[in-house]
Amino acid sequence: MSEKNDQQGGAIVHGAGSLPSVLVDSWNIELKDGNGFLGDRASKRAFTGLLQDWREKTAKLGADPFGDTPAEELGRKALDKILLEGDPRAAGLILSAIEDFAGELATVLRRFLKLKEWQGTERIAIGGGMRQSRYGELVIGRTEALLKAEGLGVELVPIFHHPDEAALIGAAHLAPSWIFKGHEALIGVDIGGTNMRAGVVKLNQDEKPGLAAACVWKSDLWRHADEKPTRNEAVERLAKMILKLTAAAKKKGLDLAPFIGVGCPGVIREDGSIAKGTQNLPGNWEAKGFFLPERLREAIPEIGGHETMVLMHNDAVLQGLSEIPAMTDVEKWGVVTIGTGLGNARFTTRAKKN
Repeated sequence: MSEKNDQQGGAIVHGAGSLPSVLVDSWNIELKDGNGFLGDRASKRAFTGLLQDWREKTAKLGADPFGDTPAEELGRKALDKILLEGDPRAAGLILSAIEDFAGELATVLRRFLKLKEWQGTERIAIGGGMRQSRYGELVIGRTEALLKAEGLGVELVPIFHHPDEAALIGAAHLAPSWIFKGHEALIGVDIGGTNMRAGVVKLNQDEKPGLAAACVWKSDLWRHADEKPTRNEAVERLAKMILKLTAAAKKKGLDLAPFIGVGCPGVIREDGSIAKGTQNLPGNWEAKGFFLPERLREAIPEIGGHETMVLMHNDAVLQGLSEIPAMTDVEKWGVVTIGTGLGNARFTTRAKKN
């Protein structure tokens, strides 16, 4: 699904389709086939399942080189170490899963590229947890090779920033230009199906223009999936995380802007409600009358003596916005985030005014 709201020259709204540097052509598109959501075939869980399938197939004819360790307990570092210096048989199973997963990801991207909103895409940044790993980078390279073999000239690149920080940095690109005057940093929030993260983003405008040097100064992570809180408990915990960060910034002497940029799964309406896509979050975030930005403003009414502004957009959009400085050489580009689900967004770079 695509939502388009204007943030140029008018009222600032949530889920805006028109931002200062880019047009957000689409986000949160949910592709389906006969077996359900197509994106589920290219999720973190899907890769784990493919690796487990290969282990079970080969274990019928010999010992499993991974021993008794369940596939879901094999973390990124462990898999990377095996690829580089581990048992060749175990590395072979990982490479087999990479090949299968690249095929699934290529199928999903092929479908995206056929959509009207994605036509003309020149480059796609791949974000999410797999971006942090060597095996994830191999998936990206192999997927690009498969697409180019079919005559699709799209370039695939790992997202530039660390995936834990990309959406926080992307939050700065939601802010109106006046926010940056006289302020050194702002608060970014990234809400996911497993974790919630908040961070202080230093703007570093004196170093490079266009937020190209923006970075996360300090962040706080909460793995809500382990605690299974109610929605209200989750919002209260998030507000406490933000308050803790604002206090740390004040103690450090950072001039914090009265702005909180929030990335959240789902289709974000301009009033701050969520239409759909929050099934992995604790509680019902799509309930009538629930507005996360409003709840955060109530909990944090002021920052630095000024009234707090909260703007929210889709979480994949925020990851994509962090790529703006790296996408100045292309007009049409996208982002796909591989995590609990498959986030996606497509952008058109705005022509620079003379």
